[in-house]
Formats: sequence, C-alpha cells, structure tokens
Amino acid sequence: MDTVFEGEIRFRQYLSTQGDPLSTLPVWAQQPEWLTHCYRNMVLARTMDNKAVALQRTGQLGTYASLLGIEGIDVPLGLLMHPEDVLVPYYRNHACQMLRGMPMEEILLYWGGDERGNAAEHQGEDFPNSVPIATQSMHACGVATAIKIRNEKRVAVTLCGDGATSKGDFLEGLNVAGAWQLPVVFIVNNNQWAISVPRALQSGAPTLAQKAIGAGIRGEQVDGNDAIAMREAIEIALERAREGKGPSLIEAISYRLSDHTTADDATRYRSNDELKQAWEHEPVKRLRTFLHKQGWWDETQETIWQDEVNGMVQSAVDRYLATPPQPVESLFDYLYAELPEQLREQREWAMVKAMKGGTHHES
Repeated sequence: MDTVFEGEIRFRQYLSTQGDPLSTLPVWAQQPEWLTHCYRNMVLARTMDNKAVALQRTGQLGTYASLLGIEGIDVPLGLLMHPEDVLVPYYRNHACQMLRGMPMEEILLYWGGDERGNAAEHQGEDFPNSVPIATQSMHACGVATAIKIRNEKRVAVTLCGDGATSKGDFLEGLNVAGAWQLPVVFIVNNNQWAISVPRALQSGAPTLAQKAIGAGIRGEQVDGNDAIAMREAIEIALERAREGKGPSLIEAISYRLSDHTTADDATRYRSNDELKQAWEHEPVKRLRTFLHKQGWWDETQETIWQDEVNGMVQSAVDRYLATPPQPVESLFDYLYAELPEQLREQREWAMVKAMKGGTHHES
C-alpha cells in the first residue's frame, strides 16, 4: 500500500498490525523461506537483547542500549547487505552486526567496556558503534566516496535515530551524498523519542524522509514494524546504490519499546498508555501472526526455536563471561601510533604495579 505524502514522499506498508496483507504482496513474500528465516533472526535478536539487559542489571555488563522494537529494521538489513558492503552503525544496531558475522560474545564485549569489542575480530571493514550523534553519517559518505572512486559495486549503509536527523552532521551527509551521487543508504530509525524529546518537538518536518528532498536524493517512509515493507525498501535502495543510481534515505517508523539505555527511566517522560499502544504494533508479533495465518509457522516450531535460541544466547554469554581481561598495559596501547615518553613511563609503572598486585596510585 503506497500513500503519497507532501513532498512526494511515499509511505510503504504491506502488513496491518494484525498481520493481514493490505495489498498484493511481492512475489518473494508469497513463499515462506525468507520470511521464516527473518522471523527466526528477529526472535534471536530479541532474546539476546533481553539477556543483555539482565546482564546489565546484575552488574555483568555496562550501560546498554536496547534494540527492543528495531528488529523489523535491523534484521532485514542484515540479511540483505552483501558481505563486501560496509555497515556504519549507531549504538542500537546489534542485530545487524550479528547478521554481518559478529558473534554475540563480541557484541557483549563492547557493552562490557572491553576495547576488543570496539575492534572486534569478526567486524571486517564494518565500522564500530558510533555513540556521538550523527557523526557516522559523514563517515559513511567518506566510505561511499572511496567506493565510488574505485568504481566498486559496494554500498555504505548508515543508521541513526530520529533525533540525529536534526544534527548538522546528518544534513551535511545528505548534502554531499546528493551532490556527489554517492553509493550510500541512510536508514533513520524513527522510534519517536530522541532520548526524552518526542518526535513532534525535535523536528517540524511532516516526515523526516522529506529531508532527502533538499539534498536532491530519493527518500521514502516505511512502516519499520513491517518486515516485508522493510525488505522491499532496503532492497531497492541497495540495488540503486550498487548500480550507480545514487543514494537513498529510508525513514523507518518504529517505536522504542525500551528505555533509551539502561541508564534511562522512560516512565519519567512518556505514559504507560502510549507504551502499551506501541506494543500492539511491534514487529516480532506482527510477523509471527502473519506466518501463523499463512500456515508457515506454528506453536511447536515456536517452542523448538525458543529453546534453541535460549541455548545459543546462553552459550554466547558464557563465552563472554569467560573471556580473560586484557592486560593493564592495553590501556595505553591504542592511543598513539608512537607512545609519548610520559605515557611510556606510566605504562611501565602500571605493568609493575599489576605484577605486584597493586591497585592504588602512589605518588
């Protein structure tokens, strides 16, 4: 179902909240294979996320940004990107990272404050998480510029939240992407809250996708809780970029079902009624309902998969918790190409103290 908004921005949606088709489905969505694979990974992502929150609450993980509610965006993207493409994420894209080849324990290392999770072994050419807001937009354009200069059929994909679209970095990224026709795809997770600032207050634009128009690039708004709509939108955007037809902006409408991070308390600024209503639209339940109605999934399959997923996640947690800590000198090893003399002395002092079992600074 396509609805045209002001500024020639289309809204893409195929499934209702109740999991019913709203129009003729794409040919690929009339078969179970891809959609059941997508659903399995959405369940895996949510299970991992629940476990990560539990680890944080018990002091076994640092401050953590939940992906709850973004599964319908991240999982289709992770399944559709080519291995040679480059992911330039923000801090809520763990599901996509996992599908790009990062083991769950490496993702947990990052949130556990271990630098090895920030330059993970299986990260490849993908970028690490960007905590500064919207700076990754320009990084992705730099990657896309290199891809274009080399005449490679690759795509840089970058994601951000709705609040990031009000930052200069994001708008500058759109501008250079349009001016240079870069092979980059911007995906905005419009989860309705920029920490405690609601969407209606942080931007006066009727749709965030309209910000693409000023940059001269293609933009559309998609139901981010509809995995079918997200696959269609992402696939088109990736193919256009890969074939030299320029960048795209996808505004994926979702809802942040969690606190902003585990350091946040969303009950202070949004109502329980609003959250309860948002749960009626969430992506995992919607796709599961559709699969059930098509006869492609049932309770027996659900139970078997849930048991398998719980085992996978627990095994990853066990590996994460069993990872030996880095040596104390690693605090100094990734700051400079050549360590300054003063820091070399501090590094040697720290190593001596560690060998002696000392834990306090001595002047």
